[in-house]
Amino acid sequence: MTELVGELVRDWVHGWARCREVAPPVAVPEGWRLRVDRPGQLVRHVLPGFDPVRLRELAAGLTTVDTWLKVCGPPDQVTSCLSGQWSVGAPEFLMSLDLAPEPAPETSYPVEIAEGAHVVDVRLRAPDGSVAASGRIGLAGTAVVVDQVETAPAHRRRGLGRVVMASLGAQALARGAHRAVLVATTDGQGLYHALGWTTQSSVTAARRIA
Repeated sequence: MTELVGELVRDWVHGWARCREVAPPVAVPEGWRLRVDRPGQLVRHVLPGFDPVRLRELAAGLTTVDTWLKVCGPPDQVTSCLSGQWSVGAPEFLMSLDLAPEPAPETSYPVEIAEGAHVVDVRLRAPDGSVAASGRIGLAGTAVVVDQVETAPAHRRRGLGRVVMASLGAQALARGAHRAVLVATTDGQGLYHALGWTTQSSVTAARRIA
């Protein structure tokens, strides 16, 4: 684990907890623990580095179904440390961006901003009033976590993802943030790279299923 990855994971767990409106993360020897208490996901253990010995020991002691691991490491290495009682997800990627002002992309979709205590939501409205695209940031000190960026199927390939990301970045800067962090899927990674984001680590999620 590099120092930067450790910092980004710290920012991510705090911002993600705010985005998902769950209890703040708790520091534990292996990294962080998040109590989610949602169907299919009770607790998350987030490990900022790949240590096979520690991972095997931790996984062996986690016996409750719907407990999750999120490990900064590639799927093949993480899978080799887990029993068949764990289901390993598709590759993900920890990414970061140093925030800077940028021109807002043009769009014909009205942009709505909704601010909460520690989150900001951006929504783009379609002509019929439905949500065409949306995203959220969770504030974590001088960092923000970008989460739940989505474009409705009928409105894809119109650059709305770029509009949402630019709007979220502007809102983050207005609130004193200097850095943005997210965990991307393989599909999302390409979009974020095109927007200037840097991949800092592979990430593997696993769920206890038995």
